[in-house]
Parts: sequence; structure tokens; C-alpha cells
Amino acid sequence: MDQGGTAVRLRPPRERLDARAVGWWRTQWLVALLGLGGIPALLGLLIEPARFWLLLSAAVLGGPCLIGALVFPSWWFRVHRWEVTDEAVYVRTGAFWQEWRIAPMSRIQTVDTLRGPLERYFGLATLTVTTASSQGPVKIVGLGHRTAAELAERLTLITRATAGDAT
Repeated sequence: MDQGGTAVRLRPPRERLDARAVGWWRTQWLVALLGLGGIPALLGLLIEPARFWLLLSAAVLGGPCLIGALVFPSWWFRVHRWEVTDEAVYVRTGAFWQEWRIAPMSRIQTVDTLRGPLERYFGLATLTVTTASSQGPVKIVGLGHRTAAELAERLTLITRATAGDAT
């Protein structure tokens, strides 16, 4: 129960991530493809005696990354959800193993935003809500930069006005 006497319950969050998150995730997969498949492919083009084996290894390593880049980002976009109410932050993540997290406002300790180079390029940010939980922080990835900044400000104002959990 929160301080107001209403129960904070597990329920599906309502908000979707920013649609640009699909491109961000796809780019991350393609960077992995360049790292895993690109190096053996380049070496295969340069070293003729080992060409077959190097190009084969490039295909074996890079193929799954290419398939992942095509399939997973759209799937993740469909299953990742978030929502902030006056009582809690709700987050659902995961495609195969779904994780549902609730951070009651009375338990929030800090709110941070992070924008890596690719996130900045796509206009995205990650919001991290740290609580007094041993499970670690609640993260909302793939938010529009402006949405993340507004949400951080809103959470700061709500938590400042929320009495701490006495339990």
C-alpha cells in the first residue's frame, strides 16, 4: 500500500516507447554485425589462402546479427511499455522473458537520464529510476529526449511531494 491507502498493483503499463527506438536498436545490431562479421570479411578479402574460411566465419557470425537487426527491434517495440502515475512508475520489458517492474513513488531515491552517442543521434534518452530495492534501478529505454526530460522533472516533483515509505 502507498501512503494514501490505495494499493499499487502490477498491471500492464499503457505508454509505448518512441518509434525511433526501433532504428536505434537496429543500428546497435548492425554495429555488432560490423564487429562480428566485418572483420573476418575484410580479412577474407585481403588474405587469399584463408579467404573461404574467413568469409564463411563472417557469414556464420554476421548472419544472426543481420536477422536480429531485422526481427528483434520491431518485436521489442511491441512489447516494451512504461507508465508513470502519481503512485508509481510501471515498466514492462522483455521479449522472451518479460519483466514487469513497479517503483512506488515513496521508494524513489534518484531519477537520471542518459544519452549515449547513438541515442543522441536518434533523439532518444534512457530514464533511470533508482529505488531502495535490491533488484536495482528501473530503466525506461527508448524515450524521446524531450519526453525523458519532462518525465524526470515530473518524477522529481511527485517524489518531493510524496511522503517516504515508513515500512
